[in-house]
Amino acid sequence: MLASYRPLFEVPGARVFITGGMIARSAGSMFGVSVVAMVAARTGSYALAGAVVAVGMVSLALFAPFLGRLVDRYGQRRIAIPFFLWSGFWAVMTVLTSLRGWPSWLLFITFPLCGAIPNLGTMARARWSYIFAHDPRSLHTAMSFEQVMEEITFVIGPVLAIWLSTTLFPEAGFVFATVAYGVGVLIFISARSTEPPVVPHHERPAEHAYTVPGLIPLAFIMVMTGAIFGVNEVVTLAVSGEAGAKGAAGAILALYAVGSALAGLVFGHFSHGRNLLKLLIVGTLGMAVLESPLVLAGNLWVLAGIMLVAGMATAPTLITTMNLIERIVPRAQLNEGMTIVLTGLIVGIAAGSAVSGAVVDRVGASQGYWVAVFAGVLAFVMAVGTRAFLQRRDLANIR
Repeated sequence: MLASYRPLFEVPGARVFITGGMIARSAGSMFGVSVVAMVAARTGSYALAGAVVAVGMVSLALFAPFLGRLVDRYGQRRIAIPFFLWSGFWAVMTVLTSLRGWPSWLLFITFPLCGAIPNLGTMARARWSYIFAHDPRSLHTAMSFEQVMEEITFVIGPVLAIWLSTTLFPEAGFVFATVAYGVGVLIFISARSTEPPVVPHHERPAEHAYTVPGLIPLAFIMVMTGAIFGVNEVVTLAVSGEAGAKGAAGAILALYAVGSALAGLVFGHFSHGRNLLKLLIVGTLGMAVLESPLVLAGNLWVLAGIMLVAGMATAPTLITTMNLIERIVPRAQLNEGMTIVLTGLIVGIAAGSAVSGAVVDRVGASQGYWVAVFAGVLAFVMAVGTRAFLQRRDLANIR
């Protein structure tokens, strides 16, 4: 099965941007938890730490579509370099604010401004779309591979961030993430032969990508998917705390990512040629169904096992969504379209964290998982509606 992914590494220049993307996205997965560890250690307030991260995520969501449109219009290299320098400057200011004990309100300025950086995940997918423009099977494999890579980064990144911040000094995780992200970006953009050419201005659609039929429903599905992520993080931490083993939450959540990555590998190998709209419906239904048993987990060992299985619906849903976007969005708007949908994921994580936190406080820790189940049901309903909508537009047999 793994042999089906080998041809991706044989594409000239692909190993370079794969390596850069892996480094940068691993670093990207460290930022949120690094800020929590840093701010909580310096101020003693988890509420402040959570608020800084939440504002940062909102900022990232606001910047992302605008930057995606710039990348489509001017090219990856021309946009990534200046915005990387901008982001790096504000990352340094964030570290200095923490180290020197400057007023905490500065963190609500410095950290959100770090989010003005193009999304490497969408740029990598755009490269595969360009490389395999006439090879649907290889493109499907590449999209699956990208999602598996992202799941792996969320196994590695947060664990490394916590270890650095707790064993060295509070800012260590954030500093390492900033440096690693910069190295990854530079390696990524150095692979110039795989960068998609810019579509000439006269061939570009006049409208924004969000006007493409079906894109907003797909973004809503990603909001619900992100809500599941956010719920799992908050509620698992609360459940582990009630059980007297708060440190186990990281390992349990890592199993969710492992389950998702394994499912993504299998899905990428076997699902090519199947109707994407049907796969989306099955994937969203799977997210709702597989989250349900978490409410009944009697202890952390059972919770860990269920979490491993629950993750298995995530990667297939995300892979299918990315494949759908690649089919329905014009090539000239691909980065913008993918960024809009992945921004929904970010918004969902923030919303899921907030809602589930309120449920945990008012009803009980394990009951918070019902929020994830509800989000999965809403994603399923929207997937069914999206299929009907695209069928009416003669896109029912998207493959």
